[in-house]
Amino acid sequence: MSDRGPPRVKNKAAAPLQISAEQILREAFERREPSLHIPKQRIADLEELHEFQGRKRKEYEDALRRNRLNINQWIRYAQWELEQKEYARARSIFERALEIEPTNVPLWLRYIESELKNRNVNHARNLFDRAVTLLPRVEKLWYKYVSMEETLTNVPGTRQVFERWMEWEPEPQAWLSYINMEKRYGENDRARTIFERFTVVHPQSENWIKWAKFEDEYGSPDNVREVYSTAVDTLHAAGDEFIDEKILGSWAKWETKQKNFEKARELYKYGLDTISRSRSMWLYNEYSAFEKQYGDKEGVEDVVFKKRKVIYEEQISENPKDYDTWFAYLAMTEESSQKADDIRELYERAIANVPPTTEKRHWRRYIYLWIRYAIFEELTTKDYEQAREVYKTCLQMIPHKKFTFAKIWYLYACFEIRRNNLAVARKQLGLAIGMCPKPKLFKYYIELEMKLREFDRCRKLYEKYIEIFPRTPQAWLDYADLESNLGDDERAQAILQLAMSIPGMNLEEQS
Repeated sequence: MSDRGPPRVKNKAAAPLQISAEQILREAFERREPSLHIPKQRIADLEELHEFQGRKRKEYEDALRRNRLNINQWIRYAQWELEQKEYARARSIFERALEIEPTNVPLWLRYIESELKNRNVNHARNLFDRAVTLLPRVEKLWYKYVSMEETLTNVPGTRQVFERWMEWEPEPQAWLSYINMEKRYGENDRARTIFERFTVVHPQSENWIKWAKFEDEYGSPDNVREVYSTAVDTLHAAGDEFIDEKILGSWAKWETKQKNFEKARELYKYGLDTISRSRSMWLYNEYSAFEKQYGDKEGVEDVVFKKRKVIYEEQISENPKDYDTWFAYLAMTEESSQKADDIRELYERAIANVPPTTEKRHWRRYIYLWIRYAIFEELTTKDYEQAREVYKTCLQMIPHKKFTFAKIWYLYACFEIRRNNLAVARKQLGLAIGMCPKPKLFKYYIELEMKLREFDRCRKLYEKYIEIFPRTPQAWLDYADLESNLGDDERAQAILQLAMSIPGMNLEEQS
């Protein structure tokens, strides 16, 4: 029986002639069969030509009957007719294709190009009229149309085409092409009129800037200033959010070139006051560079102030109850020597943000805004009536039934004393003790009377103090010290003995 499987290789030695894969591929390529070529047909007479043309037309028509929506096939058919100099047939084919798909832009362009190549200008002009009437939003057709008219040096016709185009209010580049055409022929007045219509349709700041540059090149400084002024007024009337930093920065730079530095500074300041910080960073940098080059120390400081002001305004708009930001904002405003009315207005905005809860911890920073406001009115503006009104309004806002702030009562009393209104100061402190008694209020009141050497009043206050807070050891000790300092040791001893008689009282720990 023979073994199943592949035959055994008796000689495993290398073959004497080695063949690589590259040699196999090269040999296959050299021995390949020649490809089929369409034989060249030589047409000997007119009859053969007509026969050939009829056969080709039949092939094209058969292909179109199978798929009449294939526009490329129509274009190839028309192109073949053009090669045969059959212009009427080619036009017929293009027209048949347009009946199938009249909005095909490449088809219109090939049709028009074929007329132009054969110098059929009137035919091309008629086709352009039909195309732009049917497809007025296709800019390529308009550009080709005006290019053809200008190439033919038909300037009135070119202007007429542009006017038809502008009635559709196209994109800015179309308007600029119209303006550039007028500039090429020196029609600056016409270009100026087009700019007026252009900025009505597209009032973006970059378009106003282009108009201003045009006036700077071909007009007068008064025209440039009028363009910028009209631009800012127009954008401002539409809303401050439409005012762009570019228009103001461009105007300010132009004024700087005209050596009108004060006007440029006004424009920079107006932009920084009007435009939000997120949209005016470039304007800030330009203003800083302007002040460093043409301004003084005050101008540079003003730039820094305005930049920080915008930052604070954004932080406050995000969180109006951020009193630390209000403090920093107020300190910067006071240091920058701003008008008193502006600082007062900022204080009014700050104190209008009342804490939303009646927890004392939320009111601590808020009360210091009132204190700072009152000190500003007293020391800076010298408006004592306004300072008094600030103190009174603050005391009215505090919910004294839940908590109070002894410091504001004491500061108000000290203010009245400085104004020689001792009776009013005592009345306020007495009102505080009666409305919301606190040990600190008693200490403030007693300290005041001690400075005035009104010891009988001090005794009455201490008596009221220990009556309301009998378990406060410091009150008893201070009362005893007062009597001891006045030389009445027996009274001091009696006060201490009375304190010791209270259960749980330990005066030794306090002493």
